[in-house]
Amino acid sequence: MGSGIATTLILNGVHVVLKEIDSALLQRGINSVTGNLEGLVKKGSLTLDKKNKVLSHLKGTLDYSDFKEVDMVIEAVIEKVPLKQSIFNEIEKICPRHCILATNTSTIDLNIIGEKTKSQDRIIGAHFFSPAHIMPLLEIVCTEKTSPQVILDLMTLGRIIKKVPVIVGNCTGFAVNRTFFPYGQAAQFLLHLGVDLYRIDRVISTFGMPMGPFQLQDVAGFGVALAVKPIFSSAFKGRTFESDLQELMVQSGLNGKSNGKGYYLYHSGSKPKPNPFIETLIEESRRRTRIISTEKPVSVTDQEIVEMIFFPVVNEACRVMDERVVARASDIDIASILGMGFPKFRGGVVFWADTVGSSYIYSKLKIWEDAYGGFFTPSPYLEDKARKGLPLSSETSSSSQSLRARI
Repeated sequence: MGSGIATTLILNGVHVVLKEIDSALLQRGINSVTGNLEGLVKKGSLTLDKKNKVLSHLKGTLDYSDFKEVDMVIEAVIEKVPLKQSIFNEIEKICPRHCILATNTSTIDLNIIGEKTKSQDRIIGAHFFSPAHIMPLLEIVCTEKTSPQVILDLMTLGRIIKKVPVIVGNCTGFAVNRTFFPYGQAAQFLLHLGVDLYRIDRVISTFGMPMGPFQLQDVAGFGVALAVKPIFSSAFKGRTFESDLQELMVQSGLNGKSNGKGYYLYHSGSKPKPNPFIETLIEESRRRTRIISTEKPVSVTDQEIVEMIFFPVVNEACRVMDERVVARASDIDIASILGMGFPKFRGGVVFWADTVGSSYIYSKLKIWEDAYGGFFTPSPYLEDKARKGLPLSSETSSSSQSLRARI
């Protein structure tokens, strides 16, 4: 992710110091940036001369000596709290007092990352989406202590680097990953009910997503998913779906597209193909999870597949709106399209939900809650809108005031 962020910055004239902990990792990072630019040259969106000029904006380093004059640091390491806290402690001491201390974390509460610093007013989330030099969304995460000037400066940078900035409040997962964490879990839930994974992917792709949830997991890799799994489980106790399938896959050498083997098999120049070996691991995971008492798969229609995957997403979006993590429903709609690939023609996840109807969504979630438990429990916000026959995007008294007051 760091190389993608560096790519988008230098492409737009921002000088970047790329720091790594050893020369091998640094060279790999520089090679990755160069590869990103070469990909743009092949596509015809960047000339060779411009590529060489852009690369002159990048400098690699193994220490913090060049950080004494920087205006912003964007930390982009793996989702490990102690590591991020250590980095913020270091950069706070070295960087100038005006320097913005940003993190690209996709899930971790910013207050936890910065709790050991004395610079909470300078700490902000700059959450890019992968690949960072391609995806247009920049999720700007502010805490109660983040300075308004820091928020404004990051918004300005977002425009400079041609991103669409969406300001959100601080919580586990923030707005986008918080809203969509049930997406992959609901797909796993259906799989463990006995529904064929390739059918699920086909149905969701037909709905309009760029790819199905299982192929998306392959492309993203399982490292981040396994790292954030305990974070979500702790933050949202009682409404997550837990299985060992991804752990079983990694233990069996199935790491997704990165090594050519995951739910699908990947070969250069050809379309992904179903991986016949995965069925054995799925059966083992179903045996361990045991969410149904029979070996017979649950019978569902294509519409039910769409609903069982996206209604929990809508339900979490309701919690995000209710907790004032976003200022307005349209922020989730924009973020769902630009950050998660939700189909544009459906208008965003909340807009789409309002075309379906809050009462219908609530009634279906209640049926699944009775059958399967807390993963499908409707939120109080959704229940209230359903009982009153109101669209989910309608504001209630004092709605959105908390986030707006901060920005």
